[in-house]
Amino acid sequence: MEQFVVSARKYRPATFDSVVGQGHITTTLKNAIKTGHLAQAFLFCGPRGVGKTTCARILAKTINCQQVTEDTEPCNECTNCKNFGLNASFNIHELDAASNNSVEDIRNLIDQVRFPPQDGKFKVYIIDEVHMLSSAAFNAFLKTLEEPPSYAIFILATTEKHKILPTILSRCQVFDFNRIQIKDMAGHLQNIAEKEGIEAEPEALELIAQKADGGLRDALSMFDLNVTFSTDKKLVYTEVLENLHVLDYDYYFKLTEALYSADLSEALLLFNEILNKGFDGHQFVTGLNEHFRNLLVSKDSRTVDLMEVPESVKQKYIEQSKKVSTSYLLSALSVGNAIDLHYKAAKNQRLHVEIGLMKMASISKVLDLNNIQEEGEEKKKSLSQTV
Repeated sequence: MEQFVVSARKYRPATFDSVVGQGHITTTLKNAIKTGHLAQAFLFCGPRGVGKTTCARILAKTINCQQVTEDTEPCNECTNCKNFGLNASFNIHELDAASNNSVEDIRNLIDQVRFPPQDGKFKVYIIDEVHMLSSAAFNAFLKTLEEPPSYAIFILATTEKHKILPTILSRCQVFDFNRIQIKDMAGHLQNIAEKEGIEAEPEALELIAQKADGGLRDALSMFDLNVTFSTDKKLVYTEVLENLHVLDYDYYFKLTEALYSADLSEALLLFNEILNKGFDGHQFVTGLNEHFRNLLVSKDSRTVDLMEVPESVKQKYIEQSKKVSTSYLLSALSVGNAIDLHYKAAKNQRLHVEIGLMKMASISKVLDLNNIQEEGEEKKKSLSQTV
């Protein structure tokens, strides 16, 4: 039986061009290599699973490649590239600061820096999760980071930039990695599906990308999970929806229609159905507030792109936003935000949400009464002016 390799490892980018959604980073690094303007210390920061360590490894591999291509990519054929692939390169040193965060660990690294590379131009030190280093370890590292040998390059990676000492930040060239966009992530998953001979619905891949919340590694893990769940190598939207335990958009569209038309019974029945499917009440409230927010931004063509949803769902939002008034959405958001804030403190959480739904269902009537009163006052004014 052939050993299974997870997609996050099997399809890990090996060149700058294959890195997903970080064009501003890869272009800068390629230009720095091409012009020879390489800093001696880099800090890669951003959310998890967006390519920080991957870019660090590609950079380390490229600057030691003996035959870099015209497009500033490693050749993958020279001795240094082959050794890198076998993890046998003596020029690349990786340190996980999460488990090696003491002064002694940094002193051992500093001792290694003193020796020039055996083969290649640079010795590259990749320190992952660098924010986990102790204050004493940071201080021990300062002098070497400020005045390293000409052959030494440090690449620090972190998910929590605010925990890095300012003295360390001032000595590094800082690169901020973006959360990967849903469109880019879904496209990457589609390419992998084609290579693996998997038939996938675009909506299913977009759902995985949305659930990953900007982290490609998380998206690939969920992709593998759903492929394993599927017996016929087909990713269907409804199955992915159930497997990832995501509440379908249709529930929120139906609920909004019921609330806006003051159909309280239908709203309560929909909420009961959602709870029976095993969804948490707080998760439902958060999703409903986001739904109202998406309807608000759908009202203006300039803000439609602020929604991170599939194109097919985006059209549904635009259609429903034309039917629901802005004043209703603002009032419903206010009620929904109050439910969210006080949810954990409520003793009867289901009743707490249901009271909120009752208020939302009565908003339309209150707004209608206000409109009638305003019209009556305008008529009185016009009559008094004529008299």
